[in-house]
Amino acid sequence: MDANDDAAFMQIALQLGRRGAGNTWPNPNVGCVIVANSPFGPLIAGRGWTARGGRPHAETRALEKAGEAARGATLYVTLEPCSHFGQTPPCSSAIIKAGVKRVVCALEDPDKRVAGRGIAQLRGAGIEVELGVGARTARRDLGGHLSRVTRHMPHVRLKLAISKNRKIAGRGGEQIRITGKESLALVHAMRARHDAIMVGAGTVRADDPELTCRLPGLEKDQPVRVIVDTALSLKSCSKLCQSAKAVPVWVLTGEGFSQVRAARLQKCGVEILPCPLTKEGRVNLQSGLEKLAEKGITSLFVEGGARLAASLLQAGLVDEADFFFSEVEIDEDGIDALCSMELESVINSPEFTRLSTRSVGADMLHSYIRN
Repeated sequence: MDANDDAAFMQIALQLGRRGAGNTWPNPNVGCVIVANSPFGPLIAGRGWTARGGRPHAETRALEKAGEAARGATLYVTLEPCSHFGQTPPCSSAIIKAGVKRVVCALEDPDKRVAGRGIAQLRGAGIEVELGVGARTARRDLGGHLSRVTRHMPHVRLKLAISKNRKIAGRGGEQIRITGKESLALVHAMRARHDAIMVGAGTVRADDPELTCRLPGLEKDQPVRVIVDTALSLKSCSKLCQSAKAVPVWVLTGEGFSQVRAARLQKCGVEILPCPLTKEGRVNLQSGLEKLAEKGITSLFVEGGARLAASLLQAGLVDEADFFFSEVEIDEDGIDALCSMELESVINSPEFTRLSTRSVGADMLHSYIRN
């Protein structure tokens, strides 16, 4: 197989890996394809992606499907095969045992339990290993895992629905439908592809949201719902609390939180995560993100409100941003998109690059990534 074949089969592995996005944490969402030689040319003998909850791993599933066809075949995988015993045996050992001849891997795994050892084991067994095919795309697809193990924080993606005159809500935070049904459906799909959703306490008070994915077929792909609530003001009668035993709700709050309020929320199934406060008396967001990473969260989808979005941007904690711009106008006494922070200071910042602009129904979606 030549370089073009390698690139094409790696693209298939990457597409498979995306099927696990949002439901494999704390493990990465890896994709794998096993390609055997046949009289008619290269033939896919097995394919797999990391299962819900992180196990079995993609390589194990692909090898099981390939069976004896894996012997002498080429295995394409988006992340270095694990080399350590955890709850399952190492994938590197399974690959060697299956008789795979060649492994094409997009990225080395920076996890200190692996960190090149998987590749070294494969090469030590006489397997040819090529590293770096599809690496650029794999870094984006596996950004949550890479961020968690190297920065000890999840990959943060911010989403805002913004009116024509740069507002995100009405006076006093009044909820106003800004974007159309197509954008709403896309946002629900985005929720399903992340481990957790985060909003501020103000958004909860104003909207009483569910923060669930309600698209047909994706009902099982529910992210953890995270609330930044310094004063622990979440009401036990809220939709979040009423559904906390079915879909997890975690609250980031100050370390000196009220035990009485905490007990009321915990009775509903809410988990309290105490964090240090900033000198302004708010939850330290970096510490909060580190708490989420400790609990296994790799990717975080932030849906507002304005103060939380601005605070994350000012602290340099946003990795990607999706701004849905609408033709709807909101009265001038409405809530600015980023409070006192100018939206254009983000859009025109050298810290961010615009990845794409596309129409979503009547709205325009502008997507940015931190350089």
